[in-house]
Amino acid sequence: MRQPSTPAVVFAGLVALGFLFRRIQLRWGATAAEADGVLPGDDLLSFADLQSTRAITIEAPADAVWPWVAQMGQGRGGLYSYDFLENLAGLDIHSADRIHPEWQDIQAGDRFHLAPAASADLEVGLVDRGNALVLRVPPGSPPGPFGFSWAFVLQAQSVGTTRLLVRERYAYRQWWARCLVEAVEVASFIMYRRMLQGIRSRAEGNH
Repeated sequence: MRQPSTPAVVFAGLVALGFLFRRIQLRWGATAAEADGVLPGDDLLSFADLQSTRAITIEAPADAVWPWVAQMGQGRGGLYSYDFLENLAGLDIHSADRIHPEWQDIQAGDRFHLAPAASADLEVGLVDRGNALVLRVPPGSPPGPFGFSWAFVLQAQSVGTTRLLVRERYAYRQWWARCLVEAVEVASFIMYRRMLQGIRSRAEGNH
């Protein structure tokens, strides 16, 4: 029997590693039940071609974590990730290191800024204070290559800790959207990992 060539074996190995990395980064920190379960806001995008769920445990109660989530956004508390990288792209992000009372009254229908340009805005689709904040592409906006929702879900634990889950859902509208989103998700993994850690360090320090 003819043996596979070394390049073919290497290529197959790289493909397998790529699929493994994809699965890990789309579910970083999340249990199988968290990654596969239904979360608040899923119904804002009824069908998803791609879904990521990343999670972290925070040694603080949910009411100590929520204020950091509630004040997120450009021109507000920032995104708690790598500000210098975001600002290289002109996003003008400055992550806060304290809770700002003036940024806590977030409401469904509010605009959530990702950049100074209004075209980058998302809309707050759901607010369940202390439990969930869900963002989406504003209804009625010009159709892009994909639909999108972005959920931050706080799950209180019995020992006074909190599970913070961040879920993205994408529904493709163009055949090439898959290639775009898959590339974006790799970068998102790096930024979201830092974001979750940033929220954790602030909530635990403040608590």
